[in-house]
Amino acid sequence: MKKSSRYDTSTLIEAQFEPGSRGRVLKNLLGIKSKSAMDQAEAEALKRAVDALVRACDKSHWFTALDVCKIHKVWLGGIYEWAGKYRNVNLSKGNFTFAAASQIPILMDKFENGPLCKHTPCNFSSKDRIIQALAEVHVELYSYPSLPGRKWTSRSYSVNLNGFTSRSTLIRI
Repeated sequence: MKKSSRYDTSTLIEAQFEPGSRGRVLKNLLGIKSKSAMDQAEAEALKRAVDALVRACDKSHWFTALDVCKIHKVWLGGIYEWAGKYRNVNLSKGNFTFAAASQIPILMDKFENGPLCKHTPCNFSSKDRIIQALAEVHVELYSYPSLPGRKWTSRSYSVNLNGFTSRSTLIRI
């Protein structure tokens, strides 16, 4: 998160860093200050979340934008206060600025009514159609910077979508 010269976001919880982390670890419920320890905590939480989410949904589930938030909350709810909520801070990386935080609800509505509506439930009979659905939803979700941790949220979603296909074999992504 780049410090903005126009707006002060320091009061927003998702823009704060854990004291003692040298600005490398976001403020968290566990008090973790080390980047490697946080990476480990998030990875372990992801494994638990994927296991829980695969059991929670069935193959007829139609995924929505709210489900994306729920996946994020299940994964990171024990680590970050802001888990499962759309971001309130504007983000940039290098010279690239992501969608404005104020536009996230609109973009997620388009995501829900576009790729999620088109590809869920994922009960397709052909392997090619399943791969297409997984690829399109994964790429779209990954490119929407609506939630911190979108890469892992998209992976968790894809695992769930993949697990609910009519095929008995999971496709590695």
